[in-house]
Amino acid sequence: MTFHIVTIFPDIFDSYFNESILKRAQENKLIKIKIHDLRDWTADKHKTVDDTPYGGGAGMVMKVEPIHNAVSSIKYNVLMDKKNSHNTKYLIHNTKTILLSAKGKTWNQQMAKKYSKLDEIILICGRYEGVDERVKKFVDEEISIGDYVLTGGEIPAMAIVDSVTRLLPGVLGNAESAEYESHAVPGVLEYPQYTRPEIFEANEKKLRVPKVLLSGNHKEIEKWREKHSKKIIAA
Repeated sequence: MTFHIVTIFPDIFDSYFNESILKRAQENKLIKIKIHDLRDWTADKHKTVDDTPYGGGAGMVMKVEPIHNAVSSIKYNVLMDKKNSHNTKYLIHNTKTILLSAKGKTWNQQMAKKYSKLDEIILICGRYEGVDERVKKFVDEEISIGDYVLTGGEIPAMAIVDSVTRLLPGVLGNAESAEYESHAVPGVLEYPQYTRPEIFEANEKKLRVPKVLLSGNHKEIEKWREKHSKKIIAA
């Protein structure tokens, strides 16, 4: 899978994408992450990506032209790469374009599973007061990662890349890690976890690991885990 991230701050991703699981996934060629500087698709010498909003108001709005040109260019290059691969599987244009926005549909684990089946994901990182509304005409989905406002779409892009990547075959050391964790089953949070030491003393209290987890009785352990998994009540 290839992730394409369109941003005006391309260096902001360097640290996060070059550590831990995401770094190994790239080294093992399970994913590619391509960062695209939106300013490369501007037409003026100042590389302008924003302008004042029609009708007045605070802040600046990201312009439609550079974003449209960036997405069109990326999609064209993706299609050419697939055609040049001489592999009919990759002739299928299995690409989705996401606009990251506080007004979008809230990202969740089930969406991550759906997107993990794609070949290419294009993520557009908004900034300032948002993007020109006409951008929505050439994206597949508008997505938020929560009911709050961030400075830009770069953190949501990292969250989406992370949540999708860990669902891809071969990324996690143990495939069961993704199968039995929180939200793997909609509305269910994972049971509590413990490790050594068996007894931990803090503030004059002894905090113990539940005895059933030390018993070696796998049937009883499974019952305990099922009992202590949290069921989320829909709002």
